[in-house]
Amino acid sequence: MHEKARDVADLFARGRIGRRDLFRRMGQLGVGIAAASYFVNEAQTRAMAADFDWKANKGKTLTLLLNKHPYADAMIADLDNFKNMTGMDVKYDVFPEDVYFDKVTAALSSKSTQYDAFMTGAYQTWQYGPAGWLVDMNEYIKDPKKTNPQYNWDDVLPNLRASTAWSGQPGAELGGPGSHQWAIPWGFELNSITYNRTYFDQVGVQPPKNLPELVETAKKITDANKGYYGIGVRGSRSWATIHPGYLSAFSNYGARDFEMQGGKLKAAMNSASGKEVTRLWVKMIQQSGPKNWATYTWYQVGTDLGAGASAMIYDADILGYFMNGKDNKEGGHLGFHAFAPNPQATEPTPNVWIWSLAMNNFGKQKDAAWTFLQWASSTEHDLFGARKMDFVNPVRASVWKDDEFRQRIAKSYPGYLEQFDKSAPGAKIYFTPQPLFSNLTTDWAATLQRMVANEIPVDDGLDQLAASIDKQLKQAGLG
Repeated sequence: MHEKARDVADLFARGRIGRRDLFRRMGQLGVGIAAASYFVNEAQTRAMAADFDWKANKGKTLTLLLNKHPYADAMIADLDNFKNMTGMDVKYDVFPEDVYFDKVTAALSSKSTQYDAFMTGAYQTWQYGPAGWLVDMNEYIKDPKKTNPQYNWDDVLPNLRASTAWSGQPGAELGGPGSHQWAIPWGFELNSITYNRTYFDQVGVQPPKNLPELVETAKKITDANKGYYGIGVRGSRSWATIHPGYLSAFSNYGARDFEMQGGKLKAAMNSASGKEVTRLWVKMIQQSGPKNWATYTWYQVGTDLGAGASAMIYDADILGYFMNGKDNKEGGHLGFHAFAPNPQATEPTPNVWIWSLAMNNFGKQKDAAWTFLQWASSTEHDLFGARKMDFVNPVRASVWKDDEFRQRIAKSYPGYLEQFDKSAPGAKIYFTPQPLFSNLTTDWAATLQRMVANEIPVDDGLDQLAASIDKQLKQAGLG
C-alpha cells in the first residue's frame, strides 16, 4: 500500500493530478489526510533531490534581504523543505517596500557581503547589473554541474525571462543579443481592470472595452453620486506611478518612452500618440479619480477598492486579487477584466512588474546562494505557493495549467483566470532599459501631477518633460 501511495504522491508532486484526485486516490488506498500529507512532502523532497546533489553546501547559512510581500510569505512558509533537503540554514531580514529599495541599494553600493541573495524589481537591475553588483545568472543556469537537470528554465514564461535580461547597452532590447540574466523571475503582476460587480450593477454599467470608454464609464459612476468614485490609479511623485495602468495604456496606443537616434537615446513620450493617451488619462483622473490622487500609491489604490471607496482600479491584477479576500469589506464582490486601451488594438499589452531573485556579486557563498535561488524558483515551490498560499502570479507555464490552482482561483476570483489568459501573451516590460530609469520616470510622474492640477497643458507638459530628459541624457553621455 505504501508504494502505491508514494506513486500517487509522486503524481501530485509533479503537478500531474490535483488535490481532489490526490485525496480520492489516497482514500481508495485507505490512506487518511495526515498520512497523505506525509507522503506528499516525502514525494516533493524526492522529486527535487533526483539527479542533483542538493546537499553539496550542507552546513552553510544563507542570509536573504526580502521585501514584505505574499511571495516572501510563501517562501518562508516552505523553508523547512529547503533546509531538510539541503542541510543549509537560512536567515532573512524583511522590510516594507517604502524603505526596501533603499536597503538594497545601500547594501550593494557599499559592496557589503552581508546578504547572499535578495528580492529585486526587474527595473532596478538596469542600475545594479551594469554597476557590477549582480551575478549574471546565465553562468549558473547553463552549468549542468550546478543546476538541477529538472529545473526547466524554459518553463518560465518567455516574456518574463526576456524582461529580466539585458546587455547593459542603453536602449538595447530586453532579452536581446548579449543579454545578461541579471535576475530570476519569481512572481509578477500585469495590469488590468478590477471592478466592483455590485457597484457596476447599481449604476448600470459594463466593464469598459477601451480607454475612451473607461473615461466615460468612470465619469458615469462618479456622477451617480452613490458614495464611491469611479477609478483608482496611482499618482504619487514616483516611478511607481508610471509603470502600471498609465504605461500599459501608453504602450497599447503604440507610444514609446524613448527612441534611438544615431546610437543615442532620445525622449519620445511627447509623440502624437503619447499626447493622445495622456490627455485621456489626465481627463479621467480629473473627472473621476480620488480627490487626493497625487498621494496615491499601490496601498491607497488597493485599500479604496477593498473598502468600497472606489468602483474600479486600473492597476495590478494581483492587487485586485488581494482586495477580493474575506478581510476586506468588498471581498467577494470584485470582478476582473482584461483591458486593451486602444480602440484599434485587438489584444491587451500590459506592462509588468516582476518581483525577481538576484545574487549579490559581493557575496562569499555564490554556489550555495544559487542552490537556494533555483529551489525558490522551482516548479515544486511554485506549486506549493500557488496551491496553498497567495503566490499569484506564478511565473511558470506549467503551474498555470495546474488543475488545483486553477480551480481554487476560479471558485473565489471570478474572471481572474480569463483576464490573465487573455492578457499574459502580450504582457512584458515596455520601458526602454536605461540606467537613469528611476530619476527620469519620477520626473514623468511629477509632470503628470502638474497636468492633473491644471498647472500646465498636457501637450506643453510632455514637450517640456522630453526636453528636460534629453538634457539629462546628454549630461550622462546617453543622449
